[in-house]
Amino acid sequence: MFEQTFKNIDDILHKDAGCGSELDYVEQTSWILFLKYLDDLEKDKETAALLSGKTYTKIIDPKYKWTKWAAPKLENGKIDHNAMTGDDLVDFVNGELFPYLKSFKTNAENANTIEYKIGEVFSELKNRIQSGYNLREVVNLIDELRFRTHAEKHEMSHLYEGKIKN
Repeated sequence: MFEQTFKNIDDILHKDAGCGSELDYVEQTSWILFLKYLDDLEKDKETAALLSGKTYTKIIDPKYKWTKWAAPKLENGKIDHNAMTGDDLVDFVNGELFPYLKSFKTNAENANTIEYKIGEVFSELKNRIQSGYNLREVVNLIDELRFRTHAEKHEMSHLYEGKIKN
């Protein structure tokens, strides 16, 4: 499942004017995968806190959650086809999402927090996907991936390491 998805993503990015090399494909896939993974992680932590009677403070503000900007769903759980795409999506990512994530570095309590690390990573990144339609396709493909089980995480790690080595 992951292998075909990565191939499809590479095919999309190959067509994008902002991505000219395999290195660009890996970098762009990485930040999108990271945000999807972070959203799944926050859901897991929130569920665990709820089950143990504790509260969980989310890292990402609601406006910037994966399920809000990247993969909003209808009440029936299907993807909302009125989700941002085209220039609207690229403008949001470049003008709002990335600056928000970069701000974590300066707003974090200290360098050992996940917030600081997120800010550090995103201060070094740039969205190179110029077409919001290509970005929408990539986001939709990544949204279908699941990182919940150990086997899924292992398969993802294995394939991702292979991409980096190539």
